[in-house]
Amino acid sequence: MAILVLGLNHKTAPVEMRERVAFGPDILVGALRSLCDLAPVGEGLILSTCNRTEIYCSINSGGGNLVSDWLGRFHGLDPERIAPYLYSRRDRDAVAHLLRVASGLDSMVLGEPQILGQVKAAFQAACDSRTTGKLLGRLFQNAFAVAKQVRTDTAIGNSPVSVAFAAVSLARQIFSDLSDQTALLIGAGETIELAARHLHQHGVGRILVANRTVERAHSLAAQLGGFAIALTELANHLPKADILITSTASPLPVLGKGTVERALRQRKHRPIFMVDIAVPRDIEPEVAELDDVYLYTVDDLQGVVEEGMRSRREAAEQAEEIIEISTEEFLGWLRSLDAVTLIQDYRHHAERLRDQVLAKALHQLEHGKPPEEVVGFLAHTLTNKLLHGPSARLRQAGREGQEELLEAANELFQLKDKSGSST
Repeated sequence: MAILVLGLNHKTAPVEMRERVAFGPDILVGALRSLCDLAPVGEGLILSTCNRTEIYCSINSGGGNLVSDWLGRFHGLDPERIAPYLYSRRDRDAVAHLLRVASGLDSMVLGEPQILGQVKAAFQAACDSRTTGKLLGRLFQNAFAVAKQVRTDTAIGNSPVSVAFAAVSLARQIFSDLSDQTALLIGAGETIELAARHLHQHGVGRILVANRTVERAHSLAAQLGGFAIALTELANHLPKADILITSTASPLPVLGKGTVERALRQRKHRPIFMVDIAVPRDIEPEVAELDDVYLYTVDDLQGVVEEGMRSRREAAEQAEEIIEISTEEFLGWLRSLDAVTLIQDYRHHAERLRDQVLAKALHQLEHGKPPEEVVGFLAHTLTNKLLHGPSARLRQAGREGQEELLEAANELFQLKDKSGSST
């Protein structure tokens, strides 16, 4: 039984194709059961996010094409249409791939932590649907442990790699404790939303969202326990802001020097940290001339982002070493399953021989043979039956000069100690 990963992601497929093969919560359970109904598939799990759809399964040799065909048919697509976007990994490569995915090394943003939660959710869904077993259970538990080790032992998630993350990181440097600070965010686009979420995660005291369309501001603020205001109310609320991050599509500045000067007077010159991510700029450049204002533009943050990426790439190299070791350890466990099966088969064989000889011995006792004679028969016959097969194979190996087999037998049966004498 092999381990197979089949899927597509942001590197291999455009968003239009990723959308077509995504598995939403409403169809996931049915999809898992349908997948495991395929004859070659033993266990199955589906990981589906905005950036990837991947199928993990234990599978008989040669069943990969059936899984890729199933993926297309399930979504009403010609399998040949999605084939150019798919990648397939088996065994060692499949194990290493999962460990890299769970650790954030295969993400669009290197080292992002959200993927681990998504992998855990996919595993839980498969467990609830009873489509996982010993193999995938062990594999995914191993992936969770490796992801935790990567997060703990490397700096993969410590450095800012987005402008929004960089802005919040700088705010945390200036204000060591964000719980007492108020953040005013101007705009309601993707960058502002990301900055708001970073601030919220780091425990900022209060969030205000200002936008030309108040409904959009309210939608974002409500998700984070914040407050929405209209852009026209900006001057009234600016004195409350310790942190200001702005990113609008306005062709003209939305915040001028005079407005900031009045806010500083009301704040009794307590400093304001400002980040202007917009292009063209939302804050008049002259604001930087004011005392008690720390103003950063997108160009200032770009250096922080580039340094963060360098730091994460270095951490990723360390993470790859952890993954390589963990992959080998898992494969060692996987190989041991073959030995377990062999041991079980050999024990069953020995037990069948024992039962056959024991039945004959009991029959002899019932017909009055002396116990000593029956015990001797039992010991002699059972020994001969257990040794007949191995002895015959060893004699054949000797005739054919199979030295490796003879050495393996010597090691297996532990017939000699290290000095070469019989034990």
